[in-house]
Amino acid sequence: MSPADAKRLLDEDLALEGDPGRNLATFVTTWMEPEARQIIADNLHRNFIDHAEYPVSAEIEQRCIRMLADLFHAPGETTGCRTQGSSEAIMLGALSLKWTWKQRRSAASLPVDRPNLVFGGDVHVVWDKFCRYFDVEPRIIPLAEGKYTIGPDDVAPYLDENTIGVAAVLGTTFTGHMDDIGGINRLLLEVKKEKGLDIPIHVDAASGGFVWPFLYPDSAWDFRLEQVRSINVSGHKYGLVYPGIGWLVFREKSDLDSDLVFYENYLGKTDATFTLNFSTGASMVLAQYYNFVRLGREGYGYVIGQMKENARTLAEALRATGRFEVIGADLEQLPLVAFRLAGDTASSGDHSSYDESDVAWQLAAERGWMVPAYTLPPNAQHVKLLRALVKETLSREQVDRFTSDIVEACQTLDAKGGAHPSERAKVKTGHGY
Repeated sequence: MSPADAKRLLDEDLALEGDPGRNLATFVTTWMEPEARQIIADNLHRNFIDHAEYPVSAEIEQRCIRMLADLFHAPGETTGCRTQGSSEAIMLGALSLKWTWKQRRSAASLPVDRPNLVFGGDVHVVWDKFCRYFDVEPRIIPLAEGKYTIGPDDVAPYLDENTIGVAAVLGTTFTGHMDDIGGINRLLLEVKKEKGLDIPIHVDAASGGFVWPFLYPDSAWDFRLEQVRSINVSGHKYGLVYPGIGWLVFREKSDLDSDLVFYENYLGKTDATFTLNFSTGASMVLAQYYNFVRLGREGYGYVIGQMKENARTLAEALRATGRFEVIGADLEQLPLVAFRLAGDTASSGDHSSYDESDVAWQLAAERGWMVPAYTLPPNAQHVKLLRALVKETLSREQVDRFTSDIVEACQTLDAKGGAHPSERAKVKTGHGY
């Protein structure tokens, strides 16, 4: 068929997609400036891995890593890489934890056949994938109602000589809060002093790595803490870049185990490589650098601060309806609102015949808003929440419109006695890793 017909055929399919501007489920960036989009379009043909042919793209990657290392308070010279989102970054960071533990145990003539990794039920599924793919025992700390993150008291019983590390989350997918990384660091320092076990922390800052430095600069979660040895962050979330781009940064060069680095003579240049993926476009690396030089720290602080203000406004508006309970809005949190239906009161209406999934379905059906309804991990699986991501594209006016629309959705459900179970949408969270 002709190019025009092929495009028209595809456009007809895509017309059935949801509107990204009303997608409050995904953490992933859905808008960039025209200049950034032009940079992406102009560089789609560049294969990033060909450093001999595209050395400037490789240098720009290193500039981004140095900027991130500085943002995360690295104490000196470090290393890292761009990845295809945080999933690849987590795989690489966790592999380095395993290899470092293995070498230390082998040097002491100790067995290396039973590694374990400690993390909470608030992590992304990629951590479970890592453990299964690379033969590591997952030691998962369960959650509980009202306690949706983990701290040192939760971690302590799971540690032993075979623990390769602790994974802590900065900005959980479920409620947007952070694990007590400072408390876990203090615990691990005590363990190192008393038991001689040097257990590192990898911080999964996929969502929070571009939020906490600007909203909560005095909150120590990064390389200011001694046991934090590696950090991943998603550029395609609050880094404000389209998918997919992630980053992995090590505290020091020695934290990247040398056995994971390959030196390859490819197309006339010897390069060190330790990524899982090989061929990939350079466009998103260049788009990330564009944002860094376009916005700078002041610009990122302004954009993220506006998101936070709009999230605060949304939380107050939802609470004021009397229909919803907002989860942890007074804590350090990503620019999002996690909420659930409140108990039956005169103002909240009788919602005994419907739940959060019905509200999400009604919102989508009436107004096209994509809002996830989901249950929390064990042992809080009986708790169901709704979650609205407040990103750069959700203006104050849209916050007011969304609040009005969700109230109308509840009124519709009140009037018809709830949704029939067969109509309930099984809406999943938009992790975007």
